[in-house]
Amino acid sequence: MQAVVMTMVVLAAMGQADDMKDEPAIASSVAAAAGAFLGSLDDVQRETASFPFDNAERHNWHFIPKKRLGLPLKRMNADQQTLALALIESALSQDGYKKIDTIRHLEDVLHIMEEGKGFPRDKELYYFSIFGTPGDDATWGLKLEGHHLSLHWTIVNGRAVATVPQFLGANPGEVRIDLMKGTRALGEEEDLGRTLVKLMDDAQRKLALLSDEAPNDILSGTEREALTLDHVGLPFNSMTGSQQETLLELLSLYASVQKPAIAARRLQQIRDANLDEIKFAWMGSLERGERHYYRIQGPTFLIEYDNTQNDANHVHSVWRDFDGDFGADLLKEHYKEHASAAKPGVHQH
Repeated sequence: MQAVVMTMVVLAAMGQADDMKDEPAIASSVAAAAGAFLGSLDDVQRETASFPFDNAERHNWHFIPKKRLGLPLKRMNADQQTLALALIESALSQDGYKKIDTIRHLEDVLHIMEEGKGFPRDKELYYFSIFGTPGDDATWGLKLEGHHLSLHWTIVNGRAVATVPQFLGANPGEVRIDLMKGTRALGEEEDLGRTLVKLMDDAQRKLALLSDEAPNDILSGTEREALTLDHVGLPFNSMTGSQQETLLELLSLYASVQKPAIAARRLQQIRDANLDEIKFAWMGSLERGERHYYRIQGPTFLIEYDNTQNDANHVHSVWRDFDGDFGADLLKEHYKEHASAAKPGVHQH
């Protein structure tokens, strides 16, 4: 009973929002920032950055370094770059924005480490795409994507905001050269996951530890629809109070990339779908610096974390929603309520 009470306390604390009080206020702020960004572009740039809402590119995502559709920072002047980054800052929490900014700047580290060989490493090769027409009552989308970042926002009727898929990676996981030495962009995600598995007793680990070998990457891939993986691992209701608190803290960490009000709703959805059905699974070594992987899966969501490449110094992490990726659940409800309304899809010029 004490563990249940503690769980509710932790979840209540997660739900505290900052100065952005609710989703409509967040949606309005992001729409205003998107309008300012688009207004700063010339016709060719605006055409490159803009897509109809129902364009297939909205569901196309990946995290490898490659040429993409959309408008990269590299093709913007300094003022436009400032507005582009302000747009992303308007959609993320302070910690979330700091995290993605650190991930972008790891490209400078890779450029030095690889001596300019292989893939181009450039913190300006991050692409901005806007789907539909931003506005206070509008349904539209925003994507930021580049190496180790794939972030998606779907804003429905100017009120509700979907923020998944959410992919963040880090290479190197820990910087070991002078430039940014010691930086661990996703260090908390690793440390909390390891803390949780090390809190387990032998009987619990028999359920949680799936294999001594970690997979080479996240298992769910980059499909448009989130894959449900084998629902195995240690269930939430088989954890001690301190283990449950650690798992909830880990969930909060992933959610807190977004604005607090958005994170609170995501965490509330997890609670509503039944905490007891969440399972935590680990693969690979328990020791830092060695290959490892974990996942957290519940009835409505999947989080994966993998650190195996480059001698276990290369992190991939992703949050998927089985019904809510790309705002599918919000859009379904919106179209149900507004059956006679045309679906959004006006191309901006």
